[in-house]
Amino acid sequence: MVEGIPVVDAHVHLPRLKGLPYFWFDWQKKYGGGVPLNQLYDTEGNPIPEALDAYFEKEGVDLVILLPEYSPRTVGIQPYEDLLPMVNHNPRRFRFLANLNPHLHYPLVVHLERQLEAGAIGLKLHPVHGGFSPNHPELFPVYWILQERDLPVVFHTGISAFPGSTNAYASPELLHEVIQAYPNLKVVLAHGGRGWWYNTAATMALIYPNVWIELSGLNPTKLPSYFVGFDFPRLAQKFIFGTDWPGVPGVKATVQSLLSLGLPRAVEEAILYRNALRVYRLEF
Repeated sequence: MVEGIPVVDAHVHLPRLKGLPYFWFDWQKKYGGGVPLNQLYDTEGNPIPEALDAYFEKEGVDLVILLPEYSPRTVGIQPYEDLLPMVNHNPRRFRFLANLNPHLHYPLVVHLERQLEAGAIGLKLHPVHGGFSPNHPELFPVYWILQERDLPVVFHTGISAFPGSTNAYASPELLHEVIQAYPNLKVVLAHGGRGWWYNTAATMALIYPNVWIELSGLNPTKLPSYFVGFDFPRLAQKFIFGTDWPGVPGVKATVQSLLSLGLPRAVEEAILYRNALRVYRLEF
């Protein structure tokens, strides 16, 4: 809780440090140099559950959604199994999303079911790092399952500077086919179309009741300029808070930057926790 408002951080990476490419560490130092990784990881590069639980408690985060990733072209493979010790340590604070890559997982629905059975509360797809289009035909049965179970799919939208990224797959426009085929599928646009597609992401969030914008990797104080030309308080009602930790100075500092925008209290609460609880079907 920060300034009396509960906080859900819907976008947290918690990889094992060994095996990560050099540019991941460059990214982390540039954007999250204040995060004390040396206190949160052991000497083998493994997360320390007790230390991380205490850290997020101190940062005011009531619930953390962890993200695995299967992107061998870029950041490598960060399997969901590596997140289970963290979730088992404190299942009230930590949850996780499934992750799939059609180049690695087949049949996709089998791998989705396996991760859902392990406790995943939705699916994160990273077309840019994984090297596939979000309207890849093999993904459509996956979308059907998620829609049937009222589970969200989170898409990375927006450019990535990591070597090996395929930014041709970064546009939210590629999701129109998915949304039209599955009109009740809950779709979350991580990074809000960062770079060239802010307008597209905002328009989709305002048109479709089942589309949301997740704020990870975005400077809260710049949000009005990113989404200039829109009714910002109205659009902000479709925001979900997320940080892209550990690539941020700190969660509490990011929350305070968001609160400095002067949005109505009800909108602040919607961004920081109510929308996430609704979309991910969570409770404190």
